[in-house]
Order: sequence, then C-alpha cells, then structure tokens
Amino acid sequence: MITHNRRDQLLETLGQMTALPDAAPIVLVDNASTDGSAEAVERRYPQVRVLRSPRNLGAVARNVAVGAVDTPYVAFCDDDTRWQPGALTRAADQLDRHPGLGVVTGRCLVEPGLTEDPITPELRHSPVPGPDWLPGPALLGVMAGLSAVRVRAFTDVGGFSERMWLGGEEELFALDLAARGWWMCWDEEMVIHHAPSTLRDPRRRRQLGIRNTLWTLWLRRPVSSVLRRMVTVLRSAPLDRATVTAVAEAVRGIPWVLRNRAVVPVEVERGLVLLEDAQRNSVARRYVG
Repeated sequence: MITHNRRDQLLETLGQMTALPDAAPIVLVDNASTDGSAEAVERRYPQVRVLRSPRNLGAVARNVAVGAVDTPYVAFCDDDTRWQPGALTRAADQLDRHPGLGVVTGRCLVEPGLTEDPITPELRHSPVPGPDWLPGPALLGVMAGLSAVRVRAFTDVGGFSERMWLGGEEELFALDLAARGWWMCWDEEMVIHHAPSTLRDPRRRRQLGIRNTLWTLWLRRPVSSVLRRMVTVLRSAPLDRATVTAVAEAVRGIPWVLRNRAVVPVEVERGLVLLEDAQRNSVARRYVG
C-alpha cells in the first residue's frame, strides 16, 4: 500500500484490510506525508510494516514495498481501494495455478453506490488473444490498485518507471511484461472497492496522465501507431494550459525516450491495435479535470 497525506482515509482503509477473513501481511510505504499518517498507523495498526520515504516517490513507492517482501506474490492496494473478502485468496490461487500469469486484475466497484468503474467494459470484453489456459480475458494494461502481481514478473521488468512517477504508470509496466512473455488477465470474481479520494489535484493528474501516455507511446509503439494514437489522445483532452503543459513536459523528455525506446514485439502490437476502438470510445479515457 502507498499513501501521501490522506491519514483519515488511510486509517479507514487499513481498518477494513486488516479485518479481512483472508487478510495478508501489509507493507505500507508512506510517501513523505506531513499529516502524521505514518505515526497514526504505527499507533493504531502495529501489525502493519511502515516504510517511510523521505520524499514522495509516487507509484515508485510500490517498488520499495516489493523489495521489502519475501512472498512470491503481492497485491497492490492504494489508500482508497479496499480488497473484498476472498479476493486476496482468489488472486493467490490464480497465480498458483497458472505459472505464466504475471498479473491478475480484479473488478472495481466504486463507492458509495458500488457501481462498476467505467474501465470495466474494456477489461471484461478485452479482444486481446490469449492462451486457452488463461483464467480470464487477456489484458495489455492493468490498474495497479486492483491487481495482484507475481514478484518474479515484477522484478523481471524492473517494476514501475521512476521517470513516470504517477499517473498511467501501469501502461508501460504492462507493455514490458507482455514483451517479456508474461500474461495478464481480468477476473470478474475478484472484487475491490474504490472510494475515490477528494484529496487530489485533478488538473495535475491530467497533466501526468497525458505526459505518461505520450511517453509510453513513444517508448514502445511503432511510428505509425504513435502518430495514430497521439491524435486520439490529444483530441480527448481540452485545449487549455494544463494540456499544453503536459505536452511540453513530454517533449522535454524526448532525449530520455530515445535512449530507452524499445518497440514491443509484433504479437503485442497486434493486441494493442485490437484495443484501439474500445479505447477511442471509452468514457474512462477522457483527459478531463
């Protein structure tokens, strides 16, 4: 679990996670919170292992947590996501049964109404071809807070990119898994609740999402796909200062992109092309805020 300055919601989430009938040991990385989050967790939940980062690492804090465990699998949990009874056990069972499975992602229900997250149709009806043994629809993208990951697969790709920091960081991670032959799938019966925090900067999140999406395109897709997808991504965002800033940040990273560009294998690219219609029409992929 990772957190930054959301003490009250963090404590509520930990209350639910530690009370699960199939509760697992919890490692929390506190991303340099200044609201007493780490101290409050240590007082109230002494069974939780708290790792304090001296700076806000964003999603890269998950790399720190994975480095601190000796289990074969980890389940990622944000401070506003709550795995439901049986979900952790189901995830471990799926990973036990299928050694080629790198990540299993669950179904997200959004509180308070417990409606399905808008991304759900893309996952449920994923057109990506997969092997017969795969226990659910094959994916080429995951949502970290809803996913259990094989540690060997995670370390195989180096975890989450430090350069991405936060916001769509899972996309590059997933493509690198696929390029190395690891499979990802969705599991309808593995349920996680999401209580979206109000303590966030939606405009900055949008900037990071656009920047990281562009970087991922430039890093891993062939030129024809880069050009096609860039049009779709930029058309989905309002033409304002936040979007212009995001593109400018992405452009400043081009030297890093060129040094690290490695186009995905042909079979992975075929799957990505199959996903484009659903992504183009998805209400979950509108860069707003």
